[in-house]
Amino acid sequence: MAAPTPHGVPDGLGAAAVPPDLALLLRDQLEAVADEVEEEVRRQVPEYARPADGTYRAHLRAGVVQALTLFVDHIADPRGQGAAITTTYYELGRGEALEGRGLDALQSALRVGGLHAWRLMGRTAEELGLDSSVVAALGELAFRTVHEVAEAAAAGYAEARLRSTDELERRRRRLLDLLLSDPPASPEAVQDLAHAARWPVPRQIAVVALAATADRREEERPLASAGALVDMGSRPPRMLVPDPEGSGRFGGRAFTLALRGRPAAIGPTVPLAEAARSLHWASRALGLMGRGILPRQGVVRCADHLSTLLLHSDEPILARLRSQRLAPLDSVSEGQRGRLAETLLAWLLSGSNVPDVAARLHVHPQTVRYRLRQLEKLFGDALHDPDARLDLILALRAESLHAQSLRTPSPGPRSPGTDASTCSARASSSCR
Repeated sequence: MAAPTPHGVPDGLGAAAVPPDLALLLRDQLEAVADEVEEEVRRQVPEYARPADGTYRAHLRAGVVQALTLFVDHIADPRGQGAAITTTYYELGRGEALEGRGLDALQSALRVGGLHAWRLMGRTAEELGLDSSVVAALGELAFRTVHEVAEAAAAGYAEARLRSTDELERRRRRLLDLLLSDPPASPEAVQDLAHAARWPVPRQIAVVALAATADRREEERPLASAGALVDMGSRPPRMLVPDPEGSGRFGGRAFTLALRGRPAAIGPTVPLAEAARSLHWASRALGLMGRGILPRQGVVRCADHLSTLLLHSDEPILARLRSQRLAPLDSVSEGQRGRLAETLLAWLLSGSNVPDVAARLHVHPQTVRYRLRQLEKLFGDALHDPDARLDLILALRAESLHAQSLRTPSPGPRSPGTDASTCSARASSSCR
Protein backbone atom coordinates (compact mmCIF):
# COMPACT_ATOMS: atom_id res chain seq x y z
CA MET A 1 0.00 0.00 0.00
CA ALA A 2 1.39 3.40 -0.97
CA ALA A 3 2.16 5.75 1.87
CA PRO A 4 0.13 8.98 2.01
CA THR A 5 1.59 12.16 0.59
CA PRO A 6 3.06 14.22 3.45
CA HIS A 7 1.51 17.55 4.31
CA GLY A 8 2.36 20.43 6.58
CA VAL A 9 6.12 20.33 5.85
CA PRO A 10 8.40 22.64 3.88
CA ASP A 11 7.91 22.09 0.16
CA GLY A 12 11.33 22.87 -1.28
CA LEU A 13 11.54 26.09 0.70
CA GLY A 14 15.13 27.26 0.40
CA ALA A 15 16.11 24.00 -1.26
CA ALA A 16 17.52 25.80 -4.29
CA ALA A 17 20.36 27.05 -2.12
CA VAL A 18 21.65 23.49 -1.56
CA PRO A 19 24.22 22.45 -4.16
CA PRO A 20 23.10 19.16 -5.76
CA ASP A 21 26.74 18.00 -5.75
CA LEU A 22 26.50 17.91 -1.95
CA ALA A 23 24.24 14.88 -2.31
CA LEU A 24 27.10 12.88 -3.87
CA LEU A 25 29.43 13.72 -1.01
CA LEU A 26 26.85 12.91 1.68
CA ARG A 27 25.90 9.69 -0.06
CA ASP A 28 29.51 8.55 0.17
CA GLN A 29 29.36 9.11 3.94
CA LEU A 30 25.95 7.49 4.37
CA GLU A 31 27.10 4.13 5.77
CA ALA A 32 29.41 5.76 8.31
CA VAL A 33 26.71 8.17 9.42
CA ALA A 34 24.25 5.25 9.63
CA ASP A 35 26.61 3.47 12.03
CA GLU A 36 26.68 6.46 14.38
CA VAL A 37 22.93 7.12 14.14
CA GLU A 38 22.13 3.48 14.86
CA GLU A 39 24.38 3.52 17.91
CA GLU A 40 22.83 6.78 19.16
CA VAL A 41 19.30 5.38 18.80
CA ARG A 42 20.25 2.23 20.71
CA ARG A 43 21.82 4.38 23.43
CA GLN A 44 18.93 6.80 23.94
CA VAL A 45 15.79 4.73 23.24
CA PRO A 46 15.45 1.88 25.79
CA GLU A 47 13.27 -0.25 23.53
CA TYR A 48 16.10 -0.39 20.98
CA ALA A 49 18.85 -0.95 23.55
CA ARG A 50 18.06 -4.64 24.10
CA PRO A 51 20.48 -7.28 22.80
CA ALA A 52 19.69 -7.43 19.12
CA ASP A 53 19.18 -10.60 17.20
CA GLY A 54 19.97 -10.67 13.49
CA THR A 55 16.48 -9.83 12.27
CA TYR A 56 15.86 -7.07 14.77
CA ARG A 57 19.24 -5.47 14.10
CA ALA A 58 18.65 -5.67 10.36
CA HIS A 59 15.29 -3.87 10.67
CA LEU A 60 16.79 -1.08 12.75
CA ARG A 61 19.71 -0.72 10.34
CA ALA A 62 17.43 -0.71 7.31
CA GLY A 63 15.23 2.00 8.84
CA VAL A 64 18.21 4.27 9.53
CA VAL A 65 19.68 3.79 6.07
CA GLN A 66 16.32 4.42 4.39
CA ALA A 67 15.77 7.67 6.27
CA LEU A 68 19.28 8.94 5.48
CA THR A 69 18.81 7.96 1.85
CA LEU A 70 15.57 9.94 1.73
CA PHE A 71 17.36 12.99 3.15
CA VAL A 72 20.11 12.78 0.54
CA ASP A 73 17.54 12.19 -2.23
CA HIS A 74 15.76 15.40 -1.20
CA ILE A 75 19.06 17.26 -1.69
CA ALA A 76 19.54 15.72 -5.12
CA ASP A 77 15.89 16.31 -6.11
CA PRO A 78 14.02 18.66 -3.75
CA ARG A 79 10.71 17.98 -5.54
CA GLY A 80 10.93 14.21 -5.14
CA GLN A 81 8.47 12.51 -2.79
CA GLY A 82 10.55 9.47 -1.84
CA ALA A 83 7.47 7.25 -2.08
CA ALA A 84 9.37 3.95 -1.91
CA ILE A 85 11.24 4.98 1.24
CA THR A 86 8.21 6.38 3.07
CA THR A 87 6.41 3.17 2.17
CA THR A 88 9.16 1.35 4.04
CA TYR A 89 8.32 3.36 7.15
CA TYR A 90 4.64 2.78 6.54
CA GLU A 91 5.40 -0.93 6.77
CA LEU A 92 7.53 -0.38 9.87
CA GLY A 93 4.56 1.31 11.55
CA ARG A 94 2.31 -1.57 10.53
CA GLY A 95 4.83 -4.03 11.94
CA GLU A 96 4.83 -2.30 15.34
CA ALA A 97 1.04 -2.56 15.50
CA LEU A 98 0.93 -6.18 14.39
CA GLU A 99 3.48 -7.08 17.05
CA GLY A 100 1.26 -5.47 19.69
CA ARG A 101 3.69 -2.65 20.46
CA GLY A 102 3.03 1.06 20.72
CA LEU A 103 4.34 3.67 18.32
CA ASP A 104 6.19 5.76 20.92
CA ALA A 105 9.48 3.89 20.64
CA LEU A 106 9.60 4.17 16.85
CA GLN A 107 8.72 7.87 16.94
CA SER A 108 11.38 8.49 19.60
CA ALA A 109 13.93 6.66 17.46
CA LEU A 110 13.03 8.88 14.50
CA ARG A 111 13.49 12.06 16.52
CA VAL A 112 16.78 10.94 18.08
CA GLY A 113 18.13 9.56 14.82
CA GLY A 114 17.04 12.60 12.80
CA LEU A 115 18.65 15.05 15.19
CA HIS A 116 21.92 13.12 15.35
CA ALA A 117 22.04 12.67 11.57
CA TRP A 118 21.49 16.40 11.09
CA ARG A 119 24.35 17.19 13.43
CA LEU A 120 26.71 14.88 11.56
CA MET A 121 25.73 16.07 8.08
CA GLY A 122 25.52 19.70 9.17
CA ARG A 123 29.11 19.39 10.41
CA THR A 124 30.12 18.16 6.96
CA ALA A 125 28.45 21.19 5.38
CA GLU A 126 30.34 23.53 7.70
CA GLU A 127 33.63 21.78 6.98
CA LEU A 128 33.04 22.43 3.31
CA GLY A 129 32.65 26.11 4.05
CA LEU A 130 29.06 26.34 2.84
CA ASP A 131 27.28 29.54 3.86
CA SER A 132 24.49 29.79 6.41
CA SER A 133 21.70 29.77 3.81
CA VAL A 134 22.80 26.31 2.66
CA VAL A 135 22.99 25.06 6.24
CA ALA A 136 19.48 26.46 6.88
CA ALA A 137 18.19 24.76 3.74
CA LEU A 138 19.72 21.48 4.91
CA GLY A 139 17.91 21.92 8.23
CA GLU A 140 14.60 22.36 6.43
CA LEU A 141 15.21 19.24 4.38
CA ALA A 142 16.14 17.30 7.53
CA PHE A 143 12.90 18.41 9.17
CA ARG A 144 10.96 17.42 6.07
CA THR A 145 12.59 13.99 6.03
CA VAL A 146 11.83 13.24 9.68
CA HIS A 147 8.27 14.47 9.24
CA GLU A 148 7.66 12.31 6.17
CA VAL A 149 8.92 9.07 7.64
CA ALA A 150 7.17 9.73 10.98
CA GLU A 151 3.89 10.45 9.22
CA ALA A 152 4.25 7.34 7.07
CA ALA A 153 4.95 5.19 10.16
CA ALA A 154 1.93 6.66 11.97
CA ALA A 155 -0.32 6.00 8.98
CA GLY A 156 0.87 2.40 8.72
CA TYR A 157 0.39 1.91 12.44
CA ALA A 158 -3.15 3.30 12.39
CA GLU A 159 -4.13 1.19 9.37
CA ALA A 160 -2.81 -1.99 10.96
CA ARG A 161 -4.53 -1.27 14.27
CA LEU A 162 -7.83 -0.71 12.48
CA ARG A 163 -7.52 -3.85 10.39
CA SER A 164 -6.28 -5.85 13.35
CA THR A 165 -9.24 -4.74 15.49
CA ASP A 166 -11.75 -5.52 12.75
CA GLU A 167 -10.20 -8.91 12.08
CA LEU A 168 -10.09 -9.71 15.78
CA GLU A 169 -13.78 -8.87 16.08
CA ARG A 170 -14.61 -11.12 13.13
CA ARG A 171 -12.63 -13.99 14.63
CA ARG A 172 -14.33 -13.57 17.98
CA ARG A 173 -17.77 -13.59 16.39
CA ARG A 174 -16.84 -16.78 14.53
CA LEU A 175 -15.62 -18.22 17.83
CA LEU A 176 -18.90 -17.29 19.52
CA ASP A 177 -20.87 -19.00 16.75
CA LEU A 178 -18.65 -22.06 17.08
CA LEU A 179 -19.09 -22.24 20.86
CA LEU A 180 -22.88 -21.89 20.59
CA SER A 181 -23.24 -24.54 17.90
CA ASP A 182 -25.27 -27.63 18.69
CA PRO A 183 -23.85 -30.25 18.70
CA PRO A 184 -20.74 -28.60 20.19
CA ALA A 185 -17.57 -28.20 18.16
CA SER A 186 -14.49 -30.26 18.91
CA PRO A 187 -12.15 -28.96 21.64
CA GLU A 188 -9.34 -28.77 19.08
CA ALA A 189 -11.35 -26.48 16.78
CA VAL A 190 -12.28 -24.27 19.71
CA GLN A 191 -8.68 -24.03 20.90
CA ASP A 192 -7.39 -23.13 17.42
CA LEU A 193 -9.92 -20.37 16.81
CA ALA A 194 -9.65 -19.07 20.38
CA HIS A 195 -5.88 -18.73 19.91
CA ALA A 196 -6.39 -16.83 16.65
CA ALA A 197 -8.94 -14.58 18.38
CA ARG A 198 -6.60 -13.96 21.35
CA TRP A 199 -9.26 -15.23 23.75
CA PRO A 200 -8.16 -17.32 26.75
CA VAL A 201 -10.30 -20.45 26.94
CA PRO A 202 -12.13 -20.58 30.31
CA ARG A 203 -13.35 -23.66 32.17
CA GLN A 204 -16.89 -22.37 32.68
CA ILE A 205 -19.07 -19.79 30.98
CA ALA A 206 -22.52 -18.25 31.05
CA VAL A 207 -24.41 -16.90 28.06
CA VAL A 208 -26.38 -13.68 28.32
CA ALA A 209 -29.38 -12.91 26.11
CA LEU A 210 -30.11 -9.19 25.76
CA ALA A 211 -33.03 -7.10 24.62
CA ALA A 212 -32.47 -5.57 21.20
CA THR A 213 -31.66 -1.86 20.86
CA ALA A 214 -30.41 0.37 18.05
CA ASP A 215 -27.10 1.58 19.59
CA ARG A 216 -25.47 -1.82 19.62
CA ARG A 217 -21.87 -0.73 18.93
CA GLU A 218 -21.74 1.69 21.86
CA GLU A 219 -22.75 -1.06 24.28
CA GLU A 220 -20.66 -3.79 22.69
CA ARG A 221 -17.26 -2.14 23.23
CA PRO A 222 -17.10 -2.07 27.07
CA LEU A 223 -18.48 -5.61 27.28
CA ALA A 224 -16.03 -7.01 24.72
CA SER A 225 -13.09 -5.19 26.29
CA ALA A 226 -13.82 -7.01 29.57
CA GLY A 227 -13.28 -10.37 27.86
CA ALA A 228 -16.79 -11.29 26.78
CA LEU A 229 -17.60 -12.59 23.30
CA VAL A 230 -20.34 -10.29 22.04
CA ASP A 231 -22.66 -10.35 19.03
CA MET A 232 -25.20 -7.55 19.13
CA GLY A 233 -26.33 -8.33 15.59
CA SER A 234 -27.87 -11.70 16.43
CA ARG A 235 -31.48 -12.23 17.47
CA PRO A 236 -31.56 -12.01 20.37
CA PRO A 237 -28.26 -10.20 20.94
CA ARG A 238 -26.02 -12.48 22.95
CA MET A 239 -22.85 -12.46 24.96
CA LEU A 240 -20.67 -15.26 26.28
CA VAL A 241 -19.13 -14.46 29.67
CA PRO A 242 -15.95 -16.32 30.75
CA ASP A 243 -15.71 -17.64 34.34
CA PRO A 244 -18.80 -15.75 35.57
CA GLU A 245 -18.54 -17.17 39.10
CA GLY A 246 -14.87 -16.32 39.54
CA SER A 247 -14.69 -12.73 38.35
CA GLY A 248 -16.32 -9.51 39.41
CA ARG A 249 -16.17 -8.06 35.90
CA PHE A 250 -19.62 -9.36 34.97
CA GLY A 251 -21.38 -9.22 38.30
CA GLY A 252 -23.31 -6.69 40.28
CA ARG A 253 -23.51 -2.99 39.54
CA ALA A 254 -20.61 -2.81 37.07
CA PHE A 255 -22.26 -5.29 34.72
CA THR A 256 -25.62 -3.54 34.99
CA LEU A 257 -24.04 -0.18 34.21
CA ALA A 258 -22.27 -1.62 31.16
CA LEU A 259 -25.66 -2.70 29.80
CA ARG A 260 -26.96 0.89 30.10
CA GLY A 261 -30.40 -0.17 31.29
CA ARG A 262 -30.85 -2.87 28.66
CA PRO A 263 -32.88 -5.82 30.05
CA ALA A 264 -30.83 -9.03 30.03
CA ALA A 265 -31.11 -12.65 31.12
CA ILE A 266 -28.01 -14.53 32.30
CA GLY A 267 -28.10 -18.25 31.56
CA PRO A 268 -26.83 -20.84 34.03
CA THR A 269 -23.08 -21.30 34.48
CA VAL A 270 -22.01 -24.37 32.52
CA PRO A 271 -18.84 -25.99 31.13
CA LEU A 272 -17.66 -24.40 27.89
CA ALA A 273 -18.91 -27.35 25.82
CA GLU A 274 -22.48 -26.69 27.05
CA ALA A 275 -22.64 -23.05 25.98
CA ALA A 276 -25.64 -23.74 23.70
CA ARG A 277 -27.59 -24.98 26.72
CA SER A 278 -26.88 -21.78 28.66
CA LEU A 279 -28.03 -19.74 25.64
CA HIS A 280 -31.24 -21.80 25.43
CA TRP A 281 -32.24 -20.98 29.00
CA ALA A 282 -31.13 -17.35 28.78
CA SER A 283 -33.25 -16.87 25.65
CA ARG A 284 -36.23 -18.55 27.33
CA ALA A 285 -35.82 -16.32 30.38
CA LEU A 286 -35.65 -13.22 28.16
CA GLY A 287 -38.91 -14.26 26.53
CA LEU A 288 -40.55 -14.66 29.94
CA MET A 289 -39.26 -11.20 30.87
CA GLY A 290 -40.96 -9.77 27.80
CA ARG A 291 -44.25 -11.34 28.91
CA GLY A 292 -43.91 -10.07 32.47
CA ILE A 293 -43.69 -13.56 33.96
CA LEU A 294 -40.14 -12.72 35.05
CA PRO A 295 -39.19 -9.12 35.96
CA ARG A 296 -39.33 -7.00 32.83
CA GLN A 297 -36.42 -4.71 33.70
CA GLY A 298 -32.87 -5.16 34.93
CA VAL A 299 -30.74 -8.30 34.87
CA VAL A 300 -32.44 -11.64 35.54
CA ARG A 301 -30.30 -14.64 36.50
CA CYS A 302 -31.70 -17.99 35.47
CA ALA A 303 -30.20 -19.55 38.60
CA ASP A 304 -32.64 -17.48 40.68
CA HIS A 305 -35.73 -18.59 38.73
CA LEU A 306 -35.21 -22.29 37.98
CA SER A 307 -38.69 -23.37 39.06
CA THR A 308 -40.35 -20.74 36.86
CA LEU A 309 -38.20 -21.77 33.89
CA LEU A 310 -39.01 -25.43 34.48
CA LEU A 311 -42.70 -24.67 34.81
CA HIS A 312 -42.73 -22.85 31.45
CA SER A 313 -40.40 -25.21 29.60
CA ASP A 314 -43.41 -26.84 27.87
CA GLU A 315 -46.17 -24.26 27.52
CA PRO A 316 -48.78 -26.55 25.88
CA ILE A 317 -48.44 -29.11 28.69
CA LEU A 318 -48.62 -26.31 31.25
CA ALA A 319 -51.80 -24.96 29.64
CA ARG A 320 -53.36 -28.43 29.72
CA LEU A 321 -52.39 -28.86 33.38
CA ARG A 322 -54.00 -25.53 34.28
CA SER A 323 -57.12 -26.30 32.31
CA GLN A 324 -57.51 -29.78 33.76
CA ARG A 325 -56.64 -29.22 37.42
CA LEU A 326 -58.30 -25.81 37.78
CA ALA A 327 -61.47 -26.73 35.92
CA PRO A 328 -63.55 -26.57 39.16
CA LEU A 329 -62.82 -22.83 39.35
CA ASP A 330 -64.51 -22.28 35.99
CA SER A 331 -67.84 -22.46 37.73
CA VAL A 332 -67.27 -19.38 39.90
CA SER A 333 -67.17 -15.68 39.03
CA GLU A 334 -64.00 -13.97 37.91
CA GLY A 335 -63.68 -12.17 41.22
CA GLN A 336 -64.13 -15.35 43.22
CA ARG A 337 -61.73 -17.29 41.03
CA GLY A 338 -58.81 -14.97 41.79
CA ARG A 339 -59.43 -14.99 45.55
CA LEU A 340 -60.01 -18.73 45.77
CA ALA A 341 -56.95 -19.57 43.65
CA GLU A 342 -54.77 -17.31 45.79
CA THR A 343 -56.12 -18.85 48.99
CA LEU A 344 -55.73 -22.43 47.76
CA LEU A 345 -52.11 -21.91 46.70
CA ALA A 346 -51.23 -20.29 50.05
CA TRP A 347 -52.98 -23.16 51.90
CA LEU A 348 -51.11 -25.85 49.96
CA LEU A 349 -47.75 -24.11 50.41
CA SER A 350 -48.24 -23.48 54.15
CA GLY A 351 -48.98 -27.09 55.09
CA SER A 352 -52.75 -26.48 55.44
CA ASN A 353 -52.15 -24.07 58.33
CA VAL A 354 -55.02 -21.56 58.44
CA PRO A 355 -53.31 -18.90 60.62
CA ASP A 356 -50.29 -18.94 58.31
CA VAL A 357 -52.55 -18.53 55.27
CA ALA A 358 -54.34 -15.62 56.92
CA ALA A 359 -51.04 -13.90 57.74
CA ARG A 360 -49.75 -14.43 54.22
CA LEU A 361 -52.90 -13.04 52.60
CA HIS A 362 -53.49 -10.32 55.21
CA VAL A 363 -57.06 -11.48 55.88
CA HIS A 364 -58.91 -12.77 58.94
CA PRO A 365 -58.57 -16.53 59.67
CA GLN A 366 -62.34 -16.81 59.49
CA THR A 367 -62.21 -15.53 55.90
CA VAL A 368 -59.72 -18.26 55.09
CA ARG A 369 -61.96 -20.96 56.62
CA TYR A 370 -64.93 -19.69 54.64
CA ARG A 371 -62.97 -19.85 51.38
CA LEU A 372 -61.63 -23.32 52.25
CA ARG A 373 -65.17 -24.61 52.67
CA GLN A 374 -65.93 -23.33 49.18
CA LEU A 375 -62.81 -25.03 47.85
CA GLU A 376 -63.75 -28.32 49.54
CA LYS A 377 -67.04 -28.26 47.65
CA LEU A 378 -65.30 -27.51 44.36
CA PHE A 379 -62.29 -29.87 44.55
CA GLY A 380 -63.42 -32.56 46.98
CA ASP A 381 -60.93 -35.34 47.72
CA ALA A 382 -58.31 -33.86 45.34
CA LEU A 383 -57.31 -31.46 48.12
CA HIS A 384 -56.06 -34.40 50.19
CA ASP A 385 -54.49 -36.54 47.45
CA PRO A 386 -50.65 -36.03 47.35
CA ASP A 387 -50.37 -36.34 43.56
CA ALA A 388 -53.31 -34.05 42.97
CA ARG A 389 -51.93 -31.51 45.46
CA LEU A 390 -48.62 -31.36 43.54
CA ASP A 391 -50.49 -30.81 40.27
CA LEU A 392 -52.57 -28.11 41.92
CA ILE A 393 -49.50 -26.30 43.22
CA LEU A 394 -47.95 -26.26 39.73
CA ALA A 395 -51.19 -25.16 38.06
CA LEU A 396 -51.89 -22.48 40.65
CA ARG A 397 -48.31 -21.21 40.47
CA ALA A 398 -48.69 -20.83 36.70
CA GLU A 399 -52.03 -19.08 37.24
CA SER A 400 -50.40 -16.68 39.71
CA LEU A 401 -47.52 -15.86 37.35
CA HIS A 402 -49.97 -15.25 34.53
CA ALA A 403 -52.02 -12.86 36.66
CA GLN A 404 -48.83 -11.13 37.75
CA SER A 405 -47.79 -10.59 34.15
CA LEU A 406 -51.11 -8.92 33.39
CA ARG A 407 -50.74 -6.60 36.38
CA THR A 408 -47.18 -5.57 35.45
CA PRO A 409 -47.14 -2.67 32.97
CA SER A 410 -44.85 -3.07 30.00
CA PRO A 411 -41.96 -0.54 29.85
CA GLY A 412 -40.99 1.59 26.90
CA PRO A 413 -39.29 0.50 23.67
CA ARG A 414 -36.24 -0.92 25.49
CA SER A 415 -38.32 -3.81 26.78
CA PRO A 416 -37.57 -7.27 25.37
CA GLY A 417 -41.24 -8.08 25.23
CA THR A 418 -44.50 -6.87 23.80
CA ASP A 419 -46.38 -3.62 24.34
CA ALA A 420 -48.19 -2.91 27.58
CA SER A 421 -51.72 -4.18 27.92
CA THR A 422 -54.49 -3.19 30.30
CA CYS A 423 -55.45 -5.56 33.09
CA SER A 424 -58.51 -7.56 32.24
CA ALA A 425 -61.46 -7.91 34.61
CA ARG A 426 -60.18 -11.32 35.58
CA ALA A 427 -56.71 -9.96 36.43
CA SER A 428 -58.21 -7.10 38.38
CA SER A 429 -60.33 -9.38 40.48
CA SER A 430 -57.38 -11.66 41.22
CA CYS A 431 -55.44 -8.70 42.61
CA ARG A 432 -57.94 -8.24 45.40
